[in-house]
Amino acid sequence: MSTKWETVIGLEVHVELATETKVWCSCKNEFGAEPNTNVCPVCLALPGSLPVLNARALEYTIKAGLALNCKIQRRSKFDRKNYFYADLPSGYQISQFDLPLCYDGYVDITLKDGTTRRIRIQRIHLETDAGKLVHAGDDVAAADFSLVDFNRAGVPLIEIVTEPDLRSAEEAGLFLEKLRSILKYSGVSDVKMEEGSMRCDVNVSVRPAGSTEFGVRSELKNVNSFSAAVRGIEYEQKRHIRILEEGGQVEQETRSWRDAQGISVLLRSKEDAEDYRYFPEPDLPPVEVTTEEIERIRATLPELPDALMQRLMTEYGLSAYDASVIVAEREYAQWFLQAVELAGADQAKAVANWQINELYRVMNEKELGPDQIPLTPEQLVGMLKLMEKGTITGKIAKTVFDKMVETGKDAETIVKDEGLTQVADEGELLAIAREVVAANPKVFEDWKSGKQSAAQWFVGQIMKRTRGRANPQLALKLVTQALEEQAQK
Repeated sequence: MSTKWETVIGLEVHVELATETKVWCSCKNEFGAEPNTNVCPVCLALPGSLPVLNARALEYTIKAGLALNCKIQRRSKFDRKNYFYADLPSGYQISQFDLPLCYDGYVDITLKDGTTRRIRIQRIHLETDAGKLVHAGDDVAAADFSLVDFNRAGVPLIEIVTEPDLRSAEEAGLFLEKLRSILKYSGVSDVKMEEGSMRCDVNVSVRPAGSTEFGVRSELKNVNSFSAAVRGIEYEQKRHIRILEEGGQVEQETRSWRDAQGISVLLRSKEDAEDYRYFPEPDLPPVEVTTEEIERIRATLPELPDALMQRLMTEYGLSAYDASVIVAEREYAQWFLQAVELAGADQAKAVANWQINELYRVMNEKELGPDQIPLTPEQLVGMLKLMEKGTITGKIAKTVFDKMVETGKDAETIVKDEGLTQVADEGELLAIAREVVAANPKVFEDWKSGKQSAAQWFVGQIMKRTRGRANPQLALKLVTQALEEQAQK
C-alpha cells in the first residue's frame, strides 16, 4: 500500500455464548437442529410473550469482559434497537446502548517483527441473535429469494467493539486470532466461525499519512473467516485509496464481502445510532452487578493464553515460538500439559518437539481440527519412555509414532508386534561393521586420508542393514573399531 495513506480499522465481533438455552427463553441453544424446531412464542415474538434474562448468559458476558481486561458496569440495562429485517421476528433487537456490561478493555497482540501493540476494546454488550437467512445466491444482494430459520433467534450474543486502533490487515488477523483464543480458553463460547458462533464486521477507512482526522468508513458484512477479514481489508483499503486519488469521495456505506470473488458489493448506506431509535427495554428490569459477584466470576477464569505462554517458557524452558504454537489452541495446551504431567518436567522440551513437529504434521495432513487430536498424551509418553530406556532409536520412534496414529495401539505393543526393538548387541553390530567396511574400499580409503565423514557414512550403512534399529552411538564406536582393524591389515 502507498506510504501516502494510513489505514484505520475497527472491528465489531459477534460471539454466541455457549449456554444450554437461549437468552430470553428455555429453548435449546443448539447448532445443527432441524430448521425452526428450537423455537417458542418468546423467540418468535408472538403477542403476549415476555423475555426473562438467562443468568448464565449474564455471567458469561462478565466473564468474557474480565478475560479481555474490561471494567464491569455495576448498573446496566437493556435497550430496544429498532429495525425491520426478515430474520428479526419482533422488528427490534434487545441489545444494550449506553450502558454496556463491559467497557474499557484491551488485547495485546505481537506482530511478526516481535513488537507488541495494544488494541483497546471500547465495549462488550449482551444482546439477542437474529434468525438465520439462507440465500438463494452468493449473498443477500444477489439472492432471488431467501429462507429463514428461527432456531438462532434468541441465542445469547455478545458484541465486542474495538476502538479504531488497528492499522493493517495483518494486525486485524492477529487480533482476531488472539481474541478467539482468549474466549475459547475462558469457556464462554466454542468460537466456531464455520458454525457462525463467531462473526465479524469490519470498519475500514483511510486517511493521509500523519493525519489525525478519521476518513469516511465502510463496513464489511458477511466476513466468515479470519483470512476473509484480511482479504476484505486489503481490498477495501485499495478501493478507498483509488477513489481518493482519482478525486472522488468515499461514501459511508455497508458492503457485503464476496470472498470467492475477492470483491465487496454495496448493500446499503451506513446507518448511524439514531437511525435505530434506541429506547430502554420496557420488559426487562435494569441489571445490578455486585463487587462480590464480579469477584466470584473472576475466580472461575482459567489460566489464559498469555499467562500460560509465560509459564511454559519459565517453568519448562520452551522457546517463545514453541510456547506460542502450543497455547494457540486450548486443546493443544491441555494435551501438552497432560503429557508433561505424565512424562515429568524434564521431558517438556521433548514433548513439545514431538507435538509441534510430528503431531501437528499428521493433523495437517489429515486436515484435523484441534478437537480431533489423533493421539493421546499417554501414547506419546509411552513412546518417549521406550526411547529413554534405549528400547527404540529416535528414527524408529518416528515409525512407531505414525503407527500409533494409524492403529490406535500403544508404542510398546507396536514395537513388540513388529520387532522394532533397538539392536544393541556388540557382536552382531561389529560383524555388520566389518562387512560394510570390507565391501566399500573407496570409502575406507577416504577415511584413511582423513575424511571423518566417511565414518558416518558407514554408520548409515549399518542403520540401513538394521532398518534403523541399531544404537547410533554404539554403531559409531564399532565402525571406528572395524576401520582401525582394516587399516592395520
